[in-house]
Amino acid sequence: MNLEKLFAQQQILKNRIGYNGEDRFEKLVLALLVELGECANEWRGFKFWSKNQEPRNRTLEEYVDGLHFVLELGLDINYKNTEPFNLTDEVAITEIFIKLHYQISSLYQFHVEYGNGCGLYDAYDEILETYLLLGEQLGFTREQIEQAYMDKNAVNHERQNNGY
Repeated sequence: MNLEKLFAQQQILKNRIGYNGEDRFEKLVLALLVELGECANEWRGFKFWSKNQEPRNRTLEEYVDGLHFVLELGLDINYKNTEPFNLTDEVAITEIFIKLHYQISSLYQFHVEYGNGCGLYDAYDEILETYLLLGEQLGFTREQIEQAYMDKNAVNHERQNNGY
């Protein structure tokens, strides 16, 4: 997966949307948390009360919806590391979802207390790495993720054309 390419594509969409309100960061954080929940809901693996715990077809789509917001947060803090992560951890998917909620909430709290100060990149780096690990643990290849991102990015541009 070419992170530099994905960040560049997200920058184009960000510029096109053009929203720069004071509440931008908090809205991005909330949007990411919502998409993360939607991805978990499509994955279904935590639903021990259900006989149908098989992932649904929309899991990858929901995952890349969240990836859009992960990248957008990185752009907002001027994150520059586009080196590929070497993901080797075997972590339960449920644990990854919970860890991401914590990391995203911590990033938000850090931003509220300190702005774009020291340590924000490290907090974001953890989110990006954990989010990529989630994709891998969900069974998606980096190529599948990149292609699904590009497909959804095209949909997002079309939505902008149509006043979504």
